[in-house]
Amino acid sequence: MAVLVTGGAGYIGTHTCVELLTKGYEIIVIDNFCNSNPEAVKRVSKITGKDFKTYHADLLDKDRVEAIFFENKIDAVIHFAGLKAVGESVAVPLKYYQNNVTGTMNLCEVMKQHGVKNLVFSSSATVYGTPDQVPIDENTKLNALNPYGRTKKIIEEILHDIYRSDQTWNIAILRYFNPIGAHPSGYIGEDPSGIPNNLMPYISQVAVGKREQLTIFGKDYPTMDGTGIRDYIHVMDLATGHLSALEKVQSSGGVEAYNLGTGKGYSVLQMVEAFEEVSEKTIPYKIAERRAGDTAICFANPTKAKNELGWQATRGIHKMCEDTWRWQQKNPNGYTTTEYQNPVHNDAAVF
Repeated sequence: MAVLVTGGAGYIGTHTCVELLTKGYEIIVIDNFCNSNPEAVKRVSKITGKDFKTYHADLLDKDRVEAIFFENKIDAVIHFAGLKAVGESVAVPLKYYQNNVTGTMNLCEVMKQHGVKNLVFSSSATVYGTPDQVPIDENTKLNALNPYGRTKKIIEEILHDIYRSDQTWNIAILRYFNPIGAHPSGYIGEDPSGIPNNLMPYISQVAVGKREQLTIFGKDYPTMDGTGIRDYIHVMDLATGHLSALEKVQSSGGVEAYNLGTGKGYSVLQMVEAFEEVSEKTIPYKIAERRAGDTAICFANPTKAKNELGWQATRGIHKMCEDTWRWQQKNPNGYTTTEYQNPVHNDAAVF
């Protein structure tokens, strides 16, 4: 079975590609590399010992997408491709709507033309905004607070409309919470461009000496230590969640949304402490004012995914920190680190 993975060179995309190849799937990757690195897909090949086609292509180029579908027999699509920085989306909202929404519409139109109607879509817990209560289940009102989150919400609505118009589609929408961690090999992991937007890569860059200190936004929340609480999920658990969703869309129709999280919340200071224990490094930090739009407590109710997908997260925060630290130590400068720059043989790669 051949699976097209859009955004397959990205953080979650690469880890999911490893799992797909390990389970015997054939994959075809599309990525425009605007916020990822071609080295990442080479390392996927190195980890798995398998070659696969990788197209340097943009979903906004519909003709190019059509050509890829003509060249390959595709059975299903896992759709990761999209811009994802909340702050940037506020500054340049039109860029986000054009890239994320229009790109997805192009993809779905080409899928329909080629009779490919099995889709797993990478959404986000940002569609919930500030929830009225926790844990958050899939029936929680959607109230995205920024353009990035609203692009995900709009795409979800488009996918529901597609199914209403043609009930031969099979669609799984995955709303995941805070992915962290890395592949246990240390070959692939999160490699943010510039200053990290997320907590864990910032902590690990402080630990490796790349950044001076961590900034914690807000220490006056109504939590056990005053810092915000989030649901952190290991990226490898997230990857297996995509495979479970892929199996689901192959066996039953409809469109369903699933939370992928652990169902447990940890504060910023708890994550700092766990990372210090694993790395044996001290993480200096300073306290700053709360950021607008941040909520005190946010974690998932993942029961639906367990009941309907047969999936649940299995890795705890120390494993998440351990794998993050291994990746950061081996790759202090991300995919530009020279230690792993040996070329990986991949005859099928198309750039």
